[in-house]
Amino acid sequence: MSIALSSEDISRALNRISHEILERNHGSRNIVLLGIPTRGAHLAVRIAEIMSKIEGSNIPCGTLDITLHRDDLRLRPPRAIMPTLIPQSGIEDKDVVLVDDVLFSGRTIRSALDALGEVGRPKTVQLAVLVDRGHRELPIKADFVGKNLPSSLEQSIRVSLSEIDGRDEVVIETRVQQ
Repeated sequence: MSIALSSEDISRALNRISHEILERNHGSRNIVLLGIPTRGAHLAVRIAEIMSKIEGSNIPCGTLDITLHRDDLRLRPPRAIMPTLIPQSGIEDKDVVLVDDVLFSGRTIRSALDALGEVGRPKTVQLAVLVDRGHRELPIKADFVGKNLPSSLEQSIRVSLSEIDGRDEVVIETRVQQ
């Protein structure tokens, strides 16, 4: 196990992502952030807070549950459906930024795009992730990346956030072969 990102590294990455989102979208006027539960939702709130301080206005932020859109539902144990919370401003003709903790195969983001289509029709959809570990199975690429962490398939990336885990860190773990 090795720490890939410390609390300070995560903070710097989220600040950089926030600035990049604002630059690419020429300010915050049309942006809506949607975090993918669980950790992506907390990261979206943090990014919205940073962007709000920079811009001096509130950035709409919500969550997008993808559970029923996953293609591996029959392979995983059942889990509770998280609430989808769309900001009052909605997503129609907005620049929606999906936020997640780790981009791996791309299947979670494909599910998020399907779920988003049921909510409305944004002008654009962009993707922000704290960690991109590679190994894509679908043609999906993040627009904003905190840290690229190339990893082997025998490794896992564990993101801990203070809101859930009591601390901020990203750890690379090697799975024990049984």
